[in-house]
Amino acid sequence: MVTDRTGLRPGHPIRTCIGCRGADSRSALLRVVLGTGADGIPVVLPDPERRLPGRGAWLHPGFSCLELAVRRRAFGRALRTSTPADHSAVEHWVRAHLQEPPSEHETESGFDADEHPMSTQR
Repeated sequence: MVTDRTGLRPGHPIRTCIGCRGADSRSALLRVVLGTGADGIPVVLPDPERRLPGRGAWLHPGFSCLELAVRRRAFGRALRTSTPADHSAVEHWVRAHLQEPPSEHETESGFDADEHPMSTQR
């Protein structure tokens, strides 16, 4: 099997996550679309079957990418809406489909909470 420099197979659909901005295959990402809620407010809806009409955006189905997308206000830009959209449906979908709990702070490898990040002592 031949891969390109990103480690992905050529010829397969590649999409960019709106959270981390990383490229990945379409099958590894969750498609989200803009819909309308019961009260007429724009709502970001998960589209795991990739069948809902409208412009879609792609997101890694994890809490870290979801948090990044919310913090960067990426849903509005990617879905081309000027009004803020409610993203709670996507958050509920991620909670229901992932076994890992949301993390408050991501830690880098080699970093302990009680150590200074530049420390070389153990």
